[in-house]
Amino acid sequence: MKKDIIFPKPLKKGDKIAICSPASKIDPEIVEKAIPILESEGWRVEVMSHALGESGTYSGTDAERLSDLRTAILDPDVRAIICSRGGYGVVHLMDELNRLPLRDDPKWIAGFSDISALHALMAANGIASIHSSMCAAIKEGTDNEDNKTLFGILRGERPVHIFDSHDYDRQGIATGHLQGGNLAVIADLINTPFDIIEPDTILFIEDVSEPVYKIERILYQLKLSGVLGKLKGLIVGQFTDYKPDSNYPNMETMIHDMTAEYDYPVAFNVPVGHVDHNIPLIESAPITLKVSPSGRNSIIFHR
Repeated sequence: MKKDIIFPKPLKKGDKIAICSPASKIDPEIVEKAIPILESEGWRVEVMSHALGESGTYSGTDAERLSDLRTAILDPDVRAIICSRGGYGVVHLMDELNRLPLRDDPKWIAGFSDISALHALMAANGIASIHSSMCAAIKEGTDNEDNKTLFGILRGERPVHIFDSHDYDRQGIATGHLQGGNLAVIADLINTPFDIIEPDTILFIEDVSEPVYKIERILYQLKLSGVLGKLKGLIVGQFTDYKPDSNYPNMETMIHDMTAEYDYPVAFNVPVGHVDHNIPLIESAPITLKVSPSGRNSIIFHR
């Protein structure tokens, strides 16, 4: 880890949540339906000025999206920033965001997909953040288990995730800091100030619409650089919307082969990614990963 990790303050009743769209544009109705769910938890919600806007495929120009995030980050009343959706565009903003005093009053940032770049920014500044679903899932209500977990994390809770084992699992127990997200996004940040794929971390990965060979190519880059072999553990989330190729029937078989020579624990088919059940994970947090012969694996978050 580059810096000592700061955890943003737990949210209390009456605290403000800002909804930002730092990447692609979103259907305003999705955001509008998410707002009352957050308000029912006792929080105030502010939709930032350009969150529902449109500029090409983005919610706004670079300057507009940057302005929304800067305003939310510097507002002392804002205690969490929930991204409306992912898509593409966060990378445009990272240099400018990195110049802000992020550690002076850290806010929870929540989201996934392209928001993995924001998580990498926060990790580079030593601030924990939340890889979680966004407005499309939040609007499903307070009975949704992943929403309950997200809201609990915002209030200061540390979850324990229990999930089924997989035939490709490599058993073992590892303790370390959790890093990861959308593999294509975080791989594009390798050898930048926001490179979070580091030795001695527990890495989690997921992706959507990427061919098997492209994910294999990223893993080879990590192998040849020496990083893949020096992980403490690997959490393989959901790889969706791709086709088998002539070499591998599925992504999991390729990842199993790529990591076969290492001895750290590997958990496959973990419910994280572009799927309905997308468990919230605290980036940069200390965790214990248990890959068990019992048929039930776990991710335990520590304070």
